[in-house]
Amino acid sequence: MTVFTYQEFTTRNLGFVSEDEQTHLRNASVFVCGTGGMGGSAIMTLIRAGVGRLILADLDAFEVSNLNRQLFATLKTVDQDKAQATRDQCLQINPEADIEVLGADWTDHVERLVQSADVVVNGTDDLGASLLLYRTARAKGRAVIDAYASPLPSVYVTVPGDPMPEERLDYTTRGTNWNELTSEMRDAAAMAEAEYVLTHSSSRHHVDLALAGEVIAGTRSRMSFAPMVIMAGTLMGGEALQAVLGRSHGADYRGWFLNPHTGRVERPLPSFIATLMRPLVRRQMERLLTP
Repeated sequence: MTVFTYQEFTTRNLGFVSEDEQTHLRNASVFVCGTGGMGGSAIMTLIRAGVGRLILADLDAFEVSNLNRQLFATLKTVDQDKAQATRDQCLQINPEADIEVLGADWTDHVERLVQSADVVVNGTDDLGASLLLYRTARAKGRAVIDAYASPLPSVYVTVPGDPMPEERLDYTTRGTNWNELTSEMRDAAAMAEAEYVLTHSSSRHHVDLALAGEVIAGTRSRMSFAPMVIMAGTLMGGEALQAVLGRSHGADYRGWFLNPHTGRVERPLPSFIATLMRPLVRRQMERLLTP
């Protein structure tokens, strides 16, 4: 029978982290909302790094279509609750981990969850849930790690005092309760994020633009490819570890994109260049949305 010890489990971490830092990870708590694609990859990074407490929230079950990219989706977990199935597999990696699982009721406990975590990872693709996370994190003084809905892996870190996405991307949601959003607000927010992604990255060169137009228009599910999703989630998990350890972040609230096709990091353009680019991007988006 294999005997598990935390020390042996994490022994190869040393050198990247000190013994004191590993102890800090063991005592740390991270709240991951959304345990699917990017959230699941972030969770895998955190549990294998030795983070001792995870709070996992998800309201969905694994589906066959998740098998292409979601690390905790297997034929055995299809139809199982995502958060619970993820917890069970995490305990096969670190049986000493303290893992709290929540479903759709996580919104009723959000203040406690954010308050009890050292950092928040946003793995949900729902606008209302994201707004609730960001607004609560600001009130509780917690950083949020996130990624864009982008064909290229991305990551950004919003710390207390930074503008939240709904502010810097000028969503029409400001002043509206997170659970009272209209379809028009959701569509406008999706368009604003797509405009940012297309302006500040070369994403348009690495995806089928016709299908991308259907995604933006809401007539097709978001495209997701394992290498891109898993890399983005790993970047998110890495930034969460930086936050827990009190190290400086590699990303800020504007974020950056990793282009594995060219081996380059694509950072946000200077404001004057982005201003020149934006009308061109909007025209391209209009063409994509025109039947």
